[in-house]
Amino acid sequence: MQLTISSATDLAVRILTRHGMSILPARQVADHLVDANLCGHEFSSLSRLTAIVQGMRGKNPGEIRVVRETPFSAQIDGGDHVAYVVSLHAIDKAIALCGKTGIAVVCANNTWFSGRLAYYVERAARQGFIALHTTNTTARVAPHGGIDRILGTNPFAIAFPGADDPLIIDIGTSSTSWGDVLLSKAKGEPLAPGVAVDIDGQPTLDPDAALEGAFLAWGGARGSGLSCAVHLLGILAGTPAVIPDVSNYGLFFLVINPDLIMPDGQYKARVSEFRRALSSSRPAPGAGPVRAPGDGSLQRRKRALEAGVVQVDGKVYTQLLALLV
Repeated sequence: MQLTISSATDLAVRILTRHGMSILPARQVADHLVDANLCGHEFSSLSRLTAIVQGMRGKNPGEIRVVRETPFSAQIDGGDHVAYVVSLHAIDKAIALCGKTGIAVVCANNTWFSGRLAYYVERAARQGFIALHTTNTTARVAPHGGIDRILGTNPFAIAFPGADDPLIIDIGTSSTSWGDVLLSKAKGEPLAPGVAVDIDGQPTLDPDAALEGAFLAWGGARGSGLSCAVHLLGILAGTPAVIPDVSNYGLFFLVINPDLIMPDGQYKARVSEFRRALSSSRPAPGAGPVRAPGDGSLQRRKRALEAGVVQVDGKVYTQLLALLV
């Protein structure tokens, strides 16, 4: 079914405030979820509201505050707020520091359940900066060769400013995400083969069995190794060695002004030149046009904004309305 952008945003805000979130952070979360939908990422869109509401139960968020700062860095205590909100504080702090010094590292902890990482790094790239963002998450992923949940889905994203749109790479290090599994459960659909095992380590297509068991790393040993790197950056932000529940994620942001190395906008021009080289390169036999990373999301957003609507699965919409009761 279709909802107007404003109606979808209003629905998300009403659900979040109904369950105790203040209006400003509720609007920030809603804008993020609707943008994910506009970009064509159903799993990280409005369906996430159910999990966010569940995560809010029993929490009493405090102040988001900077606890340590230098001219080049900052450490943020997220006050047990959802990371959709804390990440905005962190990336904006990194942008402000980078604007003064040319480079900034910002970490945050005491937060939970981050959203689509591209959302935050794009915010910096639109202001002319290179931005890298990682977060470790609840242990739901088995390391390569194992079946115990040790790693999170542990995504990372990096954005490069261009003369037009930024080039954005956003990758999860697990074969599936928690949001994808929850969406499959909500829609009554099986998982793709080879992405999860049950509690005994046997391959499963059942979302419930996968949630009890473990997801698998994307790319085998390579994805597992990358996930370990993301996790260790989260530990630098102040998380425990293993995150057993939906709490205390570690957010890591690195923001760089390319003018430090290549002044006068040269870097942005070359990023755009590189995008054009990718897009004009010859496709494989039978394949469509070659696209730069992130271009699909940017193009879908532009089309959706022109149409003024978002698409929501009927079963998901029914579940969202139940959250208002």
